[in-house]
Amino acid sequence: MALRIVSLLPSATEVVAALGMSGNLVGRSHECDYPAQVAEVPVMTRARINPAKPSRGLHRQVSKLITKALSVFEVDAEALRRARPDVILTQHQCEACAVSEADLNAALASWTGSKPLVVSLATETLDQVWESFGTLGEALDLGWAGRELAERARERVEIISVRGAALDPKPALACVEWIDPPMIAGNWVPELVTAAGGLPVMAEKGQHSEFTTLAKIAKADPDGLIFMPCGFDLARTLEEAKAFLARPTVAKMRAVKQGRLWAVDGNAYFNRPGPRLITSLEILAEILNPGAFNFSREGTAWAAMDGS
Repeated sequence: MALRIVSLLPSATEVVAALGMSGNLVGRSHECDYPAQVAEVPVMTRARINPAKPSRGLHRQVSKLITKALSVFEVDAEALRRARPDVILTQHQCEACAVSEADLNAALASWTGSKPLVVSLATETLDQVWESFGTLGEALDLGWAGRELAERARERVEIISVRGAALDPKPALACVEWIDPPMIAGNWVPELVTAAGGLPVMAEKGQHSEFTTLAKIAKADPDGLIFMPCGFDLARTLEEAKAFLARPTVAKMRAVKQGRLWAVDGNAYFNRPGPRLITSLEILAEILNPGAFNFSREGTAWAAMDGS
């Protein structure tokens, strides 16, 4: 009998597809949107927030829910039961990013008889992301394929890192993961910046993304700013970054005056700890050293901005 999989984590859904198991998906989260064929898979979750609100409004909604000990996302327990999964994939890292392990356990609490295997992930570094491929592979009886996927990812990072190391001088970059209030991207993003030939500012490998202030960003005086808000595509990032750049504190920054500003599709790439982190690295390499790297991502995955 074919394994029945429910993935409540977009990055895990992408790994399932990369392992050739997308046809086994019987449920997904409302945010699982890649690859395109998963659109036909039944949705098992919904958001308790209005995602159309600007970043400040979204932050307030999320903060209010968390303060009340409520989840940002809700699991449809009945839909999950009807799907009859053998394996459920979720996470226990970020309450604002995806369905948590606690949310899932609450949905499963009333189940009787045998319950599905729950695989809960939490990745903070590139190595942990690659290791998660093996973890998911083992859960799907494809351990060898998961390890092979991880090895290919490591090899690709190494190839780009060697060329990125030759970049001189190495620009200092502040990667903005949330716009209002500002947050600097942590976890695996500093490693991506380093591998692409840059120097991460206000963030270190494996540390959680943290909120900061415009004044602190201005004081750090990075050579460039890259906007990658969690959950925003490229078009929305370009639009919302305008207000950020218009703030007097930011407008005076050297990076803004020199036009060393870029927007990327953080939702599809940088904020998902899955196979497309390799594409994220390619985007950064192309931005920082277009003479050495050309992956033809400009216009679809990233765009240059000006400070006006």
